[in-house]
Amino acid sequence: MNALAEIKSRFSNAIQQVSDDEPEQFLDMIRPAQDGRFGDYQVNCAMSLGKRLNKPTRDVAAELLELVKVDDFCADSEVAGPGFINLTLDDDWIKNRLTQALTRSNLGVDQAATPQTVVIDFSSPNVAKPMHVGHIRSTVIGDALARILRFAGHRVITDNHLGDWGTQFGMIIYGYKNFVNEAAFEASPIDELLRLYKQVRQIIDYHQAKNKTIPKLESDQAQLTKKLDELKSAEVPTEKSAAKKHRKEIGSLEKKLKEIDETLDGDQEKDPPIIGLHAKVASVEADPEQLELANKHATIGDMVLQETASLHAGDAENKSLWEKFLPICRQDIQKIYDRLDIQFDHEHGESFYHDMLGEVVQSLEQKEIARESEGATCVFLDGYDTPMIVRKKDGAFLYSTTDLATIKYRMDHWSPDVALYVVDHRQHEHFAKLFAVAEKWGYDKTDLRHISFGTILGRDGKPFKTREGDTVGLEGLLNTAVQKSFELVSDLDDKNPEGPQLDEPTRRSVAECVGLGALKYADLSQNRTSDYTFSYEKMVNLKGNTAPYLQYSYARVQGIYKKGNIDPQTIRENPQPFLFETEIERNLALQLIRFGEAIDEVMVDYKPNLLASYLYELTEMFHSFFNQCPVLTAETEELKASRLQLCELVASTIKTGLSLLGIGVVDRM
Repeated sequence: MNALAEIKSRFSNAIQQVSDDEPEQFLDMIRPAQDGRFGDYQVNCAMSLGKRLNKPTRDVAAELLELVKVDDFCADSEVAGPGFINLTLDDDWIKNRLTQALTRSNLGVDQAATPQTVVIDFSSPNVAKPMHVGHIRSTVIGDALARILRFAGHRVITDNHLGDWGTQFGMIIYGYKNFVNEAAFEASPIDELLRLYKQVRQIIDYHQAKNKTIPKLESDQAQLTKKLDELKSAEVPTEKSAAKKHRKEIGSLEKKLKEIDETLDGDQEKDPPIIGLHAKVASVEADPEQLELANKHATIGDMVLQETASLHAGDAENKSLWEKFLPICRQDIQKIYDRLDIQFDHEHGESFYHDMLGEVVQSLEQKEIARESEGATCVFLDGYDTPMIVRKKDGAFLYSTTDLATIKYRMDHWSPDVALYVVDHRQHEHFAKLFAVAEKWGYDKTDLRHISFGTILGRDGKPFKTREGDTVGLEGLLNTAVQKSFELVSDLDDKNPEGPQLDEPTRRSVAECVGLGALKYADLSQNRTSDYTFSYEKMVNLKGNTAPYLQYSYARVQGIYKKGNIDPQTIRENPQPFLFETEIERNLALQLIRFGEAIDEVMVDYKPNLLASYLYELTEMFHSFFNQCPVLTAETEELKASRLQLCELVASTIKTGLSLLGIGVVDRM
């Protein structure tokens, strides 16, 4: 039994007896106590109910407590202060829950009373190019949610909606036709395809920067400079508010000009330095071979779009090349997934839905949801200035059309109760429109959710980039995290009082687990809706809320077993009575039985960081317990057995909790 869920259930019934209000609005006011002096749980809804009912809040609290019977698992219940209800769990009940957790494979966590079918759409990289830092959040958040929901008893279907049909393949096809080195392709297909993609991208960016972006920015720069000079030379208003407005306008113009200067000329003082557009154009023009290619392929942007359109139209040559390139590109991405231990139940890319798009538009038109506007087929929605375009004037379909086809397919084949789209916050409007159209289309029984997340930032407070301004590759990110962890593991082992215990291969293996865990946890421990600053130093630190800190705590328990020559299997198979000789032992026990509450809390708004916070608090309590309570040298054998059981539950909970975040543990660090 989950104590918090049970308390809420019983008070929900009581609230319905004293008030006509829906009880759900008051249940969030029932939570674990922050201070042990006020029991283990506090019920703080009597104050709000008292105002609604125009009754003294202590009287309302007393009435609720009279209606609620909790003496089967609470040792004490009382009304305190203006109407707080404090509940203290019975020690024997806690011990019984601990024994259940010790002897059951799921740590005694209750399964969902009404399991749901949940589809989770996450990761979804463009197949034609390597995964980069921008993919890490969707990938690890989606995977963690899938693991947690399955653990809670729900039917979960994961679907990787691959970008395997867009302009990026038009770029590779064009590059292959014009720039391929056949020998290099035979020797290493993925490296040559990546080179071709970068080559095409560089030429497109060169022409875009030189002929469009730079002239536009320079024009804006001249206009803003002129306006700024006029403002600075003008007489400052004497009236206070007008003078403030004058200064604010000058500051705004200076900020815009600084941003333009940085975009055009870069900033070498930044760490890492920013490379401007002028330098990027100059780098091409300084290389005769690259300049010749750029001049020879001046219309490359339009040609790439033509190659993409030909692919979509079923052109035999382009379709054959696409079928040749796709497995190669997908195999490269799989290396990343294998390293991160990411699996999907299904992988349906954009190409999978291509033949369904015409039917989608036809259905929307027949139901009078979509109509023609300026030659395009659009869905107009209340509350939005622009419509959702589902077919362009030239007959081409858009991502929105594919996403609608995806919804239809998932509903027809899986009938989900919930569908989660783990995609960054910049796609908020797209998904709001998509879900609104889906509801009008008839898919109004499924809870469609955009699980948005913030941006990974560099030390400069901007999206994390390389020195050249490119997006950081995910493979390089993983390699660096593992190397940093190898240095940490080696340092710990070298400082072992008994001398180094790990050989080189073992250190490498441990570092792989710790490094990848550190990278995942650095992301998952953040509120998913927030931006966060990336730091290798913080993520591999043994202090603070990090994966290595939790993994080290797990390893510390294994060290106790090794030192005492104890088999943890015998602890689980032969449970002994738990003893609470000290306050920290009871506090640790209370935190252990709240594991199920942490799982429930994650699922309220699909935030894995709440599980990470629980694990960190548990680990902090364990270290206090470890420092205060001798285990192997406990005063009695009974106390030793009890403390070993607490250690085993801590280790099992850390291991299980981290596994739900997609993170492994190691026996030695």
